[in-house]
Amino acid sequence: MAQPLDDAGCLAGVRVLDMSRIVAGPFAAQMLADMGADVIKMERVAEGDDIRLVGPPWFGDTRREDRQSTYFQAVNRGKRSLTVDFTRPEGRDLVLALVGEADVLIENYKTGNLARYGLDYAALAAVNPRLIYCSITGFGQTGPLATRPGYDYLIQAMSGLMSITGHPDGMPGAGPVRVGVPVCDVLAGQNAVAGILGALLQRQRTGRGQHIDVSLFDSQLAGLLNPAAAWLNNGVAWPRSGNDHPSAVPYGVFCAADGYIMIATFTDREFGRLASVVGHPEWSRDPRFDTTETRLANREILVATLNEILSAHPRAYWIERCAVADVPCGPIQSVGEALDSDQATARGMTVSLPRSDGRTVRVVGSPVKMSDCPPVYRGAPPRVGEHSDEVLGEVLGLSSERIAALRAAGVV
Repeated sequence: MAQPLDDAGCLAGVRVLDMSRIVAGPFAAQMLADMGADVIKMERVAEGDDIRLVGPPWFGDTRREDRQSTYFQAVNRGKRSLTVDFTRPEGRDLVLALVGEADVLIENYKTGNLARYGLDYAALAAVNPRLIYCSITGFGQTGPLATRPGYDYLIQAMSGLMSITGHPDGMPGAGPVRVGVPVCDVLAGQNAVAGILGALLQRQRTGRGQHIDVSLFDSQLAGLLNPAAAWLNNGVAWPRSGNDHPSAVPYGVFCAADGYIMIATFTDREFGRLASVVGHPEWSRDPRFDTTETRLANREILVATLNEILSAHPRAYWIERCAVADVPCGPIQSVGEALDSDQATARGMTVSLPRSDGRTVRVVGSPVKMSDCPPVYRGAPPRVGEHSDEVLGEVLGLSSERIAALRAAGVV
């Protein structure tokens, strides 16, 4: 392992080369950085990661030449940026030298692309047998779609996720709907982190690294959970159900006097408590509503009756009473309301990080809370090539003259 930058984080001393772009790979590398790993983000000379230019909205002054998308800020904190052109022999040599000093490499190029430059797993494992090489692609390293590109939205469509998301046929706006965040990217990034951590443990026993193959398609199939189990074991095609839960009621969006709230009762016990909250304790004994099956059969009348009762009082009234009765209930908040909420503040879920140019970036904090090694926030998402001199000098021992020559030649 590399020498740690400091003693913070459970992955202090682990060096990660992040050769990925866009979302899934950078998100995985960011999670490792939050755990204390030294993450070196390897980017294209001058341009950097493609996602830097995916906007609007933009971070900071949109007239500045170094403007960056807010998208980029979401998945790149805690990293050091090194620009290198590995398509050139001198650039490839720099990558190979860094691989010799690394523990993990994350890449998300199309299957087979890096082999053209001698940067595939087999080639790099020969340089560093302890290297853990994680490939994140749309469809994986094998199968008939292996060489196809795959973005999150496409995977949402092809994995079946969009077929179960949206309003049912016959309702206004019916049809498949994408999830509003790149959920396939997030799942793939988390799966990559799980694989990398497992491979680090395995390396302790064997001394060898390995190749990890994670795809967005596989990740979303695994994330289908109950709709997948319904199809595999009962041949049931999970329906689009809008804001209603296909297997539970009342479980969805309801209208109070001043707006919408979410009520989620999943068990008969929770329904009984809700029935008392709304003034109808007898519902838990009513043959129309006493079990999950009967409530599903009488969904329309139950939901209509609840909406009529709930419309008599504002959201705060019902949320408070449901909380006292231990009934899952809450407001439908905007992104801003959720991030600025007391709960998010108490959990440390927003963090302000200073940039080298004096500006400050606000980011969502790590969701992983560990008692002995809390998250490490080493710095804001880097500017393109911000740490090139630092990395090449510190990790590879290159002189300032050598680095200047590489820069003049367009290699870094």
